[in-house]
This record gives sequence, structure tokens and C-alpha cells, in this order.
Amino acid sequence: MESVSATMKAINFPATSTVPRATVSITLASPWSQTKLNMLPFYAPNPNTRFSSICLPRCSTKPNTDTNNETDQNPTFEPNPSLTTENPSSAVSDEVIPSSSMSPSSLSRGLVLDLGPVGSWDCKDIGSPVVKRFPSDEEERWYMWYHGVSTDTQGSDSIGLAVSSNGVHWERGKGAVKSSADVGLVMSSGNDWWAFDTQSIRPGEVVIMSSAKVRASSAVYWLYYTGYSNEKVDISADSLGFNVQNPENQSSQTGEVLRSLPGLAISQDGRHWARIEGEHYSGALFDVGSEGDWDSLFISSPQVVFHGNGDLRMYYHSFDVGNGVFTIGMARSRDGMKWIKLGKIMGSGPKGCFDELGAMNPYVVRNKKDGNYVMAYEGVGADGRRSIGLAVSAEGLKDWRRVEDEAVLKLATMEDGWDSKGIGSPCLVEMDGDVDEWRLYYRGIGNSGRCGIGMAVSDGSDITRFRRWKGFQV
Repeated sequence: MESVSATMKAINFPATSTVPRATVSITLASPWSQTKLNMLPFYAPNPNTRFSSICLPRCSTKPNTDTNNETDQNPTFEPNPSLTTENPSSAVSDEVIPSSSMSPSSLSRGLVLDLGPVGSWDCKDIGSPVVKRFPSDEEERWYMWYHGVSTDTQGSDSIGLAVSSNGVHWERGKGAVKSSADVGLVMSSGNDWWAFDTQSIRPGEVVIMSSAKVRASSAVYWLYYTGYSNEKVDISADSLGFNVQNPENQSSQTGEVLRSLPGLAISQDGRHWARIEGEHYSGALFDVGSEGDWDSLFISSPQVVFHGNGDLRMYYHSFDVGNGVFTIGMARSRDGMKWIKLGKIMGSGPKGCFDELGAMNPYVVRNKKDGNYVMAYEGVGADGRRSIGLAVSAEGLKDWRRVEDEAVLKLATMEDGWDSKGIGSPCLVEMDGDVDEWRLYYRGIGNSGRCGIGMAVSDGSDITRFRRWKGFQV
């Protein structure tokens, strides 16, 4: 595979002035440092360059012109669990607020993150949880990246960060982050007219790894995200009987989908992000398929799994017009930036099942105990309602099989429940240590379209049985 020269475009950091562009060449980095993060300023000698970039904090700005460099052609990736950023629970800003208190009512069972308070960046809509647990000898730490919408952004999704010490009670920020200890809004839509992410952005996955591509002295987070443009794609699918739209919270008519593509951003603290320019002219990592392909309309929910050195796998979904169903496919990469599509791996379930009209929003993890791959996904029923299913694979490629024909997490039975109208966007976390269980985070939709983020736990190590979280056992 030929070497990849990665460039970066400036990110519009919230609550700061617009960052001009600077043309640099970066080299990705060594494992995590034990020192505190020190964010260096960005410099912009050439703000008029179309595909220009900014430098990551403490990154090398020396251009790498050796295209035959063996390291560049064969970068090494290593997941790095030894996260050493300061404890978010003990260093938070004045804007930090706790998540909504848990009501004992069965109507709110499972809810762990409600809408933000009035005036906050996430007071209108939230979802797409990406949850990471970092255990340590002293205290475990949890990060949740998720999308949010305020009443002031005209439906544009942004990405924010909440933190927790137990994965249940979360600290969130009302506004934009200002330091490496803050929580809140961390990344907004792009401002470049030609870019793929000018309308909305939603997190797909955060991978912690090092590489020969970027040289930094401390933590390197890789955020794969969905970027939505203003371009609308028509679908002649009125016979489906429900609104096919993307993202789900956008107000559009049946048959209208916002064009979306996968993007990449990199950060040292999970809060301040710099976009990486992909090979597509819009800055995306890759384009939709050709006319007639299953993914010709959009690419959504890119979730990346590190399989081994030089082997990263991306799972994503689109709408297969030819078959009239949502479909999950995958791509593969050696360096995390240049991807080769492998095709679709999962379509619709049997007639009458919870996923009769297809599968979307996949989230794949590798089971630490048996080495198999587990996929939680959002199944679309014949009536358009969403629930969560599960599939397994030995290799994580094209040999996926559904665990059963029933959803592992269904809509709440209470008519007025906070997640009684739809559930999806699953995120799996495998617990270890004293508790042998899995946690399933998800987006729930209740009456009047009100959204929240919930959590369900497995029945021990049995991943086919999940129940909504009710509280800690005493």
C-alpha cells in the first residue's frame, strides 16, 4: 500500500476565536506520556490554502518528504489503555453540572443522561453515545462522547463530552470546554463551504492508539465521526410507510436523506480536536458507492475496531435502495486513514422480525474472554420502530450471524416511558474485574420525540439478556 500523507484542516473550537489554517506535515506518535497535557498555540502562515492544516499540540512540523519511507508505508498501531490524563471528576470547570437525578419511577428506568438544562448546548436532543471505561488502581474513569443539539443551532448536531467515576452518574458541561479539565461541547460542524460536515456531526467511535503518522508527547485520541452536509438525497421509498431520514432528528419529508460521509479528528485530551483531511475532495475519509451500489446514498456511523498491527476495521451503515433496507457494511485499513471497502455484511432479518427493514448504527467489540466479535446494532421493524439486536462473528468479517430473531433490548412497555417510542445507537462496554457483565448504552426516544441516553446491563456474561439499569445493588 502506498504511503499516506495526512494533512489536517482547522477545527472551529467552541468558545474561542476562529483558528486560521497552517500548512504542516504531521507525523503520528509515540505511546502516552506520564506528563500533564500542554496545549500549544496554533500558527497560520498561510490562511488562504484550501487543503491546509493545523498542528496538533506538541506535534512535529517538519515536512516528511521521503515517500519511500518504510515506516510511513507500514505504520504501527497499538491500543494504549494506560490513559494518564488528569482525573476529570476532581478537576472540572464552574460550568460542570451533574446529569439529571435518577427518578425511582419505572417511567425513567435505565435513563442515565437526560437532556441538558435550558440554554445548554444539548438541551434539545442528545444521542450517539460512545462510552469508554478506563480502570485504574485508584479510581476508574469513564468518558462519554455524544451528540447534542441546542435550541439556538437550528437543528445542527455537535459533539460533547461527559465524564463519570462509575458509568452511571455523569458530569456534563453547559457550554463549550475551555481547558483540558472541562466537560461540555468539544466539536462543532465545519465552516468550510466545500466540506462534508457543514450541517451536523455525530461521533461514531473513539480509538486510543499510537502510530508513526503523528508524533505527540502524550495521549492521542482518534475520533471517527459522521459528517452531514446540506445536500439532500431523494429516496423513492414511500411504500416503506415511515420516514427515512438521516440524521433522525432533522425535520425532513419522507424520502429525504442528508448526504453524510465519514470523518476523522485527532486530540490529545479528548476535548480539543483537529480534523484530519481524508482523500475525498470534501475532506471525508472516503466517498459513497457508485450508482447502484448498496452504499450509494450516504455513509453513516463509522465505528472502528483495532484488530491488530496494520489491521483496522470500520463498520458503517447506509440505505440499500435496490433492496429497500438499511444495511451494514465494512471497510479495512492499514493506517486508519486510507480505507478499502469490503462490501455489506448484514442486511434485513426474516419477515416479521424486529429488523425486517434492516440494520443500522453498528457497534462492534471483541470479546475479551473468547476472542469472538460481538455486534450490537439498531434493527428497523416493518413499522419503522427501532430496537437493538445482537450478532456474533469469529473473525469480525463477513461471517456474522444474528444471536436470535428477537431483539436483546426492546421498547419500554410503559406507554409514557422515556424510551417507549424507539431505542437505538447502541454502545457496548465489556466489564471486567469483580463484575462479569456487559453494559449497553443507547439512545431512547419517548413521547413528543424527547430523547435521552440509557443503560442496560447483561445477565452476567450472557449477552443475549439485557435489562434496564435500576440502581446499584446494596
